[in-house]
Amino acid sequence: MATETKSTKRRYEKRARAAQEQETRQRIIEAAIGLHGTVGPARTTISAIAERAGVRRATVYRHFPDERTLFLSCSGTWQERNPPPDPSTWASISDPADRLAAALEAVYGWYEQVEPMLTAVLRDVDKMPIVAEIQERRFAYLANAEACLAAGWGARGNAAKRLRAAIGLALDFQAWRTLHGRGLSRSDAITVMSSAVRAAAV
Repeated sequence: MATETKSTKRRYEKRARAAQEQETRQRIIEAAIGLHGTVGPARTTISAIAERAGVRRATVYRHFPDERTLFLSCSGTWQERNPPPDPSTWASISDPADRLAAALEAVYGWYEQVEPMLTAVLRDVDKMPIVAEIQERRFAYLANAEACLAAGWGARGNAAKRLRAAIGLALDFQAWRTLHGRGLSRSDAITVMSSAVRAAAV
């Protein structure tokens, strides 16, 4: 009976330590995400992460031995919480203009939610290769969305090139941010970019 009690106690202590380690790891991730979204990845130091998480620098390195591991963990957590709109919600719309409007409604709504993080992160794309690498997934998403939205317009030759360029611009975060920064509402921004796409298709 005593042996069984000791074994049970060891299992409990092992689970408690594992839970504590996971909680510490999550605090580090949350601290890094918070700093990435404010000062930006390039200005986020391990010391700042440790201070914000309430741990030592050595603890950060124990959980994340290199910058890549930390960035991928932060990015994965943030993306799980802030997934981009699902293209299937507009892909089935047959009319290309209506499909475009539905897509921009969803994408611009998402941009409104994630603007602080994307703005801070994109400032550092040219400074940190890992940031550029992580952004490749977003670029792939936008390329797929662009291809979906380009179907059905009947544009050929140069008109097709103009159409794809206009759709790409309409989906671009910085283009949306410019319109948003000029005080345009979401619906007004959609109207402006939809008009540009229609003109390009002619």
